[in-house]
Amino acid sequence: MVTGTEAFRGIYPILYAFFGADGRIDDEAMRRQVRGCLNAGAHGIALLGLITEVRKLSREERLSLVALAVEEVAGTVPVAVTVAEDTVADQVAMVSEAAALGADWVILQPPRIDDLDEAALLRFFGAVADAAPLPVAIQNAPAFLGIGLGPAAIRTLNRHHPRFCLLKGEGPVLEIRRVIEETAGAVTVFNGRGGLELPDNLRAGCAGMIPAPECFDRQVAIFDLMAAGDEAGADAAYAAILPLITFLMQSVETSLCYGKRIVARRAGLGDVVNERDPAMVPTPFGLGIMDRYSADLPMFDTTARR
Repeated sequence: MVTGTEAFRGIYPILYAFFGADGRIDDEAMRRQVRGCLNAGAHGIALLGLITEVRKLSREERLSLVALAVEEVAGTVPVAVTVAEDTVADQVAMVSEAAALGADWVILQPPRIDDLDEAALLRFFGAVADAAPLPVAIQNAPAFLGIGLGPAAIRTLNRHHPRFCLLKGEGPVLEIRRVIEETAGAVTVFNGRGGLELPDNLRAGCAGMIPAPECFDRQVAIFDLMAAGDEAGADAAYAAILPLITFLMQSVETSLCYGKRIVARRAGLGDVVNERDPAMVPTPFGLGIMDRYSADLPMFDTTARR
């Protein structure tokens, strides 16, 4: 387990869920994905978010994926686990089990509760954070999840519940910059959105980003260029992958349909991707766009790390 939130920085690819022809989680495909991410320089691994199709997974499957990821990572980088249960008690239980399995931090999603307002969401997150044995983030993604917290509420949550010290935003860089300014460094901020606006998110003060794995290795290189002060090089590298990111970020469903297929190819899993319904069906036109924008992405090295 990694200690100290200062270690939580960089590019954390969030894992896709790969299924076998029998409909079950394909453990070997998942291991190949994790190894591919590690060998290509991931600064951390994330899982069980929207890209992992968390709502399609049973609790037992979620925990098995956490155990699998932690085993493959073997303490080399931090592991962040999204917690998506709908009650305080169930989130607290999932956080505790993720911690026992070796997760380094957790990302709380809002519960699916009708008419949940900001004050109620603050109380919900605060109760989970107070019981958590790990650093806690929230996934602040109102565009995707239907509810979120404003900058003032985020600062209040941190002030009264110090276990909450990280944020996974899912918004335009101007919104993320406002959150960073108004929280005055009290919260370590990551953005998601597939890595859109990556150089500007880093300029805004983000500690990193949590994209899906399609081109995360290029995003690692951009992160390193920015850290080295080569902003022109980072901007040029970002421009090269922007068409792919823009295509995949049309919707979560688009990423799940086409992004997962890119990762499958790069991990040596072939072109057959088994899905759990409901799922978008790829079209020849869409596959053509996918092929054109991902043609220069090399295969991942999926050998086991020593």
